Amino acid sequence: MTHAILLDEPGGPEVLQWREIDDPVPGEGDLIVRHTAIGLNFIDTYFRTGLYKPATGYPLILGNEAAGVVEEVGPGVTDFAPGDRIAYGFSIGAYAQKRKMPASAALKLPDGVDDRTAAAMMLKGMTARYLLCETYKVTPETVLLFHAAAGGVGSIAGQWAKAIGATTIGTVGSAAKAEIAKANGYTHVINYAEENFVERVKEITGGAGCDVVYDSVGRETYPHSLECLKPLGLYALFGQSSGTVDDFSLGDLAKYGSLYATRPSLGSYIATRERMEANAADLFAMVASGKVKIPVEQTFALKDAAEAHRALEGRKTIGSTVLIP
Repeated sequence: MTHAILLDEPGGPEVLQWREIDDPVPGEGDLIVRHTAIGLNFIDTYFRTGLYKPATGYPLILGNEAAGVVEEVGPGVTDFAPGDRIAYGFSIGAYAQKRKMPASAALKLPDGVDDRTAAAMMLKGMTARYLLCETYKVTPETVLLFHAAAGGVGSIAGQWAKAIGATTIGTVGSAAKAEIAKANGYTHVINYAEENFVERVKEITGGAGCDVVYDSVGRETYPHSLECLKPLGLYALFGQSSGTVDDFSLGDLAKYGSLYATRPSLGSYIATRERMEANAADLFAMVASGKVKIPVEQTFALKDAAEAHRALEGRKTIGSTVLIP
């Protein structure tokens, strides 16, 4: 028998239960993976609360990101073998000591990437990559605003955008997080607990505004993020840690300068094996080069996942957090 965190219905952190489950058995195209480290992400809280509906129903095992070792392969699997180190960033069911998963969702880990680093970077790192390289192709001439700059995705994106040479403005909610954002390469950091971020962005840009705003906060930052954009700029809402944006208006896009808006998600950008491998290859290369570092700032035992969720939702975490089975 193995153990996992399950929930029988949506709710607060208290619905997360540490329980025994049957040992998984591989089917056609599957791997059995023994996890060594599991990433914690805000999307986990969306599934836990019921904001996102699981396709598999309940009971549900949360988690989209982890690293581990292949223990068994199912019929038809030719690209993996027992003993292979793997990681993944978009396959729900990670909050378990062992799991069955499709081989198509797994990636072999390079020797230079340890398991905790991999578990901390796959979903967040691949997200940073699609945002900066595909949603809006950032160049040295780009001026961008990134909300939650001290968070998991924000910390990676700041380093990546610095490597590109862009001018980066990051927002944070405390002086301590401001120092973290600066350390992760942001050109300018705004503590919105002390400053009006719209006014500060206009001051930094000489009134010109930004080419793109990356927003994972949602309700608290909309529509003010639109005011930070240049005419024809792009608003990329890729998360909603403060709640959903319920009052979005197409008229606001015209009001603030014929803006563009998108609601991207990682699944769309890695929908094919080819796109997933290309994304991960860029991420592995950035980490191997030292241009992007993935410090694991917090660890929790997997059985204490409820405590980890409370810390994440209470904005008491910085950077990446990993659960240890």
